[in-house]
Amino acid sequence: MGEGLAIAGSAAAGGSVKDEAAIRRDLAAAYRLTALFGWDDLVFTHISARVPGPDHHFLINPYGMLFEEITASSLVRIDMDGNKRDNSPYPVNPAGFTIHAAVHAARDDAGCVMHLHTPDGTAVATLSDGLLPLNQTAQLVLADLAYHDYEGVALDPAEIPRLQRDLGSKSTMLLRNHGTLTVGATVAEAFTRMYFLERACTMQVRTLSMAGRTLHDTEQGVIDKNMALGRIAVAPAANQLIWPALLRKLDRVSPGYRE
Repeated sequence: MGEGLAIAGSAAAGGSVKDEAAIRRDLAAAYRLTALFGWDDLVFTHISARVPGPDHHFLINPYGMLFEEITASSLVRIDMDGNKRDNSPYPVNPAGFTIHAAVHAARDDAGCVMHLHTPDGTAVATLSDGLLPLNQTAQLVLADLAYHDYEGVALDPAEIPRLQRDLGSKSTMLLRNHGTLTVGATVAEAFTRMYFLERACTMQVRTLSMAGRTLHDTEQGVIDKNMALGRIAVAPAANQLIWPALLRKLDRVSPGYRE
């Protein structure tokens, strides 16, 4: 992974500007890929994407649809007050609105926000130590990682300023006792950051399960070097290398997302 990131890091960051139809296709693809990777949680958790334009609208999943069923046209358009702005017959998860509206409102660069409840991500979020620099993947994530303490199911608008404060300018977060969250200027960036975060959490869970074994530590200088690379290389790798490949895969195994 590090080698690919280093190559991509030399290119210009960021993806091309997309219209709503293209963003719908990317967001539907992210939902299908989340199911394909086994990260979904029945109809719960959520991924949102900002709609271009001055209205501050964003797209989110129709509450009640499995992620593997979601299509570009089924995504629900809502405003910053959680009101539906289309005629979708599906409701919107109120907890999803609270978390996503908080990030979209605070961050102009939040084109996409992704939130999961995976077993390994939640396990690491529940450890007091959080994510440890045990391996290359974790070290690439750590420089951009924030934490937010658990306040119950995210239904209370009073939590919003604290979540915004804790996230700050970071784009990856462990929600204590709850799950994982990532932010990206594009769907590709948010998904790629989530892949690295979830992968690092799984590696940590497996490593720490080997009771009685001595861990091999990485020198601090190497950790610092990998953290610096992680700050600059994820976005170009996501937009130019990873996302096009993931869409090709999805077109082979689940092409209905484009509908």
